[in-house]
Amino acid sequence: MPSVEQLRGRQLGRILIKMGKLRRHHVHEALEIQKERRGPIGQILVELGHITEDDLNKALAAQSGMDMVALGKIDIPADVVARMTNQMANTYQVVPFEFHPENNELWIAMADPENFLATDDLRTLLGFNIRSFICTQNELQAALERYFPEGEQESITHLIDELGEDEDLAKFVDRGDSIDLAELKEMVELNPVKKLLNLVLLQAIKDKASDIHFEPFADEFKMRYRIDGVLYEMVPPPRYIAVAIASRIKVMANLDISERRLPQDGRIELQLRGVPIDLRVSVLPTMFGESVVLRVLDRSNVQLSLNKIGLRDDELAIFRQLITKPNGIIINTGPTGSGKTTTLYAALQELNSVEVKILTVEDPVEYDIDGLCQVQVRSAVGLTFARALRSFLRQDPDIILVGETRDLETAQISVQASLTGHLVFTTLHTNDAPSTIPRLLDLGLEAFLITATLEAIVAQRLVRRICTNCKAEYVPTEEQLRTVNLEPEDVGDRTFCYGKGCDYCNNTGYRGRLGLFEIMVLDDHLRELIMRHASAAVLRREAVKRGMRTLRETGLLAIYDGVTTIDEVVRETLIEAD
Repeated sequence: MPSVEQLRGRQLGRILIKMGKLRRHHVHEALEIQKERRGPIGQILVELGHITEDDLNKALAAQSGMDMVALGKIDIPADVVARMTNQMANTYQVVPFEFHPENNELWIAMADPENFLATDDLRTLLGFNIRSFICTQNELQAALERYFPEGEQESITHLIDELGEDEDLAKFVDRGDSIDLAELKEMVELNPVKKLLNLVLLQAIKDKASDIHFEPFADEFKMRYRIDGVLYEMVPPPRYIAVAIASRIKVMANLDISERRLPQDGRIELQLRGVPIDLRVSVLPTMFGESVVLRVLDRSNVQLSLNKIGLRDDELAIFRQLITKPNGIIINTGPTGSGKTTTLYAALQELNSVEVKILTVEDPVEYDIDGLCQVQVRSAVGLTFARALRSFLRQDPDIILVGETRDLETAQISVQASLTGHLVFTTLHTNDAPSTIPRLLDLGLEAFLITATLEAIVAQRLVRRICTNCKAEYVPTEEQLRTVNLEPEDVGDRTFCYGKGCDYCNNTGYRGRLGLFEIMVLDDHLRELIMRHASAAVLRREAVKRGMRTLRETGLLAIYDGVTTIDEVVRETLIEAD
């Protein structure tokens, strides 16, 4: 058989002929079928019975320049197996079989030649140079079952015990900040540190966590996940590995491991089973070491559709009407983590078409969307929201998204963009829709400019959904009802639900989240009140008279629908003052 170098990059049919698996007329037969029904020629040849799946994999491997390995004939050393966790081997469908310390190279076997994205991820996660080989699916499965059985996944507790027994790590106990750069580089390459961090990352992604926290304190080192807006603590590892974990993350995010006095920001890009996942890294120096938070941006987990973010039918109709206006400003408001960005992205996704030019300026750009021109704020080089916005007006846009209105200059340019015929979306941090007006006035924006350009304010919160797997009905107590300003006679025959807790929801009773919305559409009367600098309370009263449903009222409807609980609505919304 010809060498891999001779076959690399050749057409699949030609490779199979060179390998002696096909004759020329077999290839022509498959090509004729391919014209009629499309599809990969390799799969057509397998269906015709001319080659086997293994023949196809060998040919695809040769085409991409990868060598074959007879994995079934290799007895993999224990120290090579120990370089990867069970979860990682099964997630990426690979088996390590050789390690070459002289060039820090790990050799891995995979059955799918197109699984090359795993190579990039493993290089990032493990810190080794990775060389990929192809084996048969049967060999891979047998090796995974033998060396990385799924029923025996390493637990975080098991890996923490392993850390405690590691002699190389033991010498860093009670060293504090007296670790020099050479020792730091040695620490981040230690296998137990890599294994623990990788298990924490993969587990967080699997559990659909939105953030992962690594926090050093005086006597302990905490690891926490945020799932559906609530933090859960994991088994804490030894305090002395805090610096090793922080430094390992910095290496993965291409940050400076020697800098431990200043905050740093970076990102780690992964592909988990074909799904792109971004980890946004924030490193903050604290009294007891560096606190590291990873924001998990899993594009398969975000619902970029207006139909799926929680808007009720009447709210959806109002919102769709607003986003199709030719010009004006629509402000989305709420605290950090309330889903504002997701709502605006869903709106842009709906408006995104060949006929529309959409520009966004964000800090950071959270999701890449085809068809949108997205700009990342870089304050260090002077690229602020305001500066980007000025350039936007010369780029002939139809719609502009300003990630956040932080100052008067940004607000004024947004107003200018709106007055010159653009539709502008932006966000603010206020407690509800009416209090956005005093906030804009406080920034220094003139009342007449607000009334001339502002079309609507959408306030939102996220509440946890009741787990559909363990959902059950119950009768709330009078005390519980009073927390949402209800009396028993107000309830009537309505039913209330909660989640009992099950494996599907990690025994929390909740799985996923739902948006609660408050949409304040400006009319002439409200504009007149704004011109008179009316208070937020007055604006709220008038908006409610005109049909605005408050966040608390939207929450009550969600409770009546059986999708969330009284506790969640009380936690996220305020009782409106009369």
